[in-house]
Amino acid sequence: MESLSREDGTTLHYISLGQGEKTLVFLHGWTASVREWLPFASELAQNHRVVCWDARGHGAHTYQPDSETSLPAMATDLESLLTHLNINDAILVGHSMGALTAWEYIRQYGQQRLAGLCLIDQSPKLVTDQHWSHGVYSNFDSQRNQRFLQRLTEDFPEAVLELIGQGMNLRSRQNYEQNSRGFQQMREYLEQLPGALLTRCWDSITQQDYRPVLAAIERPALLIYGDQSQFYSAELQQWVHQQISGSELHIYENSDHSPHLWHKERFIYDLNRFVDAL
Repeated sequence: MESLSREDGTTLHYISLGQGEKTLVFLHGWTASVREWLPFASELAQNHRVVCWDARGHGAHTYQPDSETSLPAMATDLESLLTHLNINDAILVGHSMGALTAWEYIRQYGQQRLAGLCLIDQSPKLVTDQHWSHGVYSNFDSQRNQRFLQRLTEDFPEAVLELIGQGMNLRSRQNYEQNSRGFQQMREYLEQLPGALLTRCWDSITQQDYRPVLAAIERPALLIYGDQSQFYSAELQQWVHQQISGSELHIYENSDHSPHLWHKERFIYDLNRFVDAL
């Protein structure tokens, strides 16, 4: 992996593959890493330049205990990475937290460096209230979020598994209740992560409201959602589609919060077609 040092002492790690007229910049989800995109990167790099990073606080790297892990800091990192690599035609591909990072980037830096967006299974506001029901579970208010933050400090791995396993996807609920091999492997993975840094990251994530950003997006946008997401409703999918003018919405069947992983070939096809049309 290549690296880029930031002014606050944080080192960003990334991979860069391929060549092409457009550059796909992949932004992973919370608790994930560059590995989320490895199944796609090499194939997409046959026709495009591909850049994938480990967001600060993520990946198998050493971070200082007081490292900043907020979304605004990640957006600043992204601007520095685009500058460092001289990228002025980026298609940001953001899954979950990666979509939030893309929206925060637009809020801070605008869309001048962007050619398009691909946003995967995310809401612009995770915490619900009396005026907003399209966040996590469609019922995740500030009090529930505070309880979750407390749970993260008590037992980070199990709290994350509970968030996944107690969501709206029946298959995930059953696998969590049965402590399936998949959940055992996730637990083993989560135990290796810097829980305190990622807890602060979640706190930053749930403080954000990107609803005003969506209506201001002028670049072409490809939206991909799972029809059985653990976290987000069909109403949220349509709401985001309506807010981003001219956006293209794909709903992948039999898919959870990571529809691109359930339908790898379809995702590559849809993304290639979207990029070729820009």
